[in-house]
Amino acid sequence: MTYDVATVEEYIDSLDENRKNVIKKLRDIVRENLPKEFEETISYGMIGYVVPLSLYPSGYHVKKDEPLPFLAIASQKNHVALYHMGLYMNKELENWFVDEYGKRVSTKLDMGKSCIRFKNIKNIPYDLIAELCQKITVKEYVNSYEQSLKLSIKERN
Repeated sequence: MTYDVATVEEYIDSLDENRKNVIKKLRDIVRENLPKEFEETISYGMIGYVVPLSLYPSGYHVKKDEPLPFLAIASQKNHVALYHMGLYMNKELENWFVDEYGKRVSTKLDMGKSCIRFKNIKNIPYDLIAELCQKITVKEYVNSYEQSLKLSIKERN
């Protein structure tokens, strides 16, 4: 579910009260714990955190004029989602997250390649998300991104 908004504040204001409080809390945690070089924006209709073009002028390979996406917070139809591209590109980080999630949350993890879905907003492990946000620097993420691009190109040839 995407929202036709121009600012993060408009995105939050468009939510119902129940979701608004959760998204605000997630946003606060991300902003407090993510390295400061990541920039907050509206990206793909969600609250996004990106590597700005000023730091990585090559941009996102799919749309070179867009900053490189890293993390997003979204209120979807049936869940709240946290998209974290570092989990998608780093198996060690993914394994750490899955293990820690199992230790901290009694319900089953609902996760895709980069998407963590929280259907029951009472079971969001905010402390774990704070730790996850601290695990990757912009430089580490860009290096992982470039390595995955090289592998992808090599596999196609």
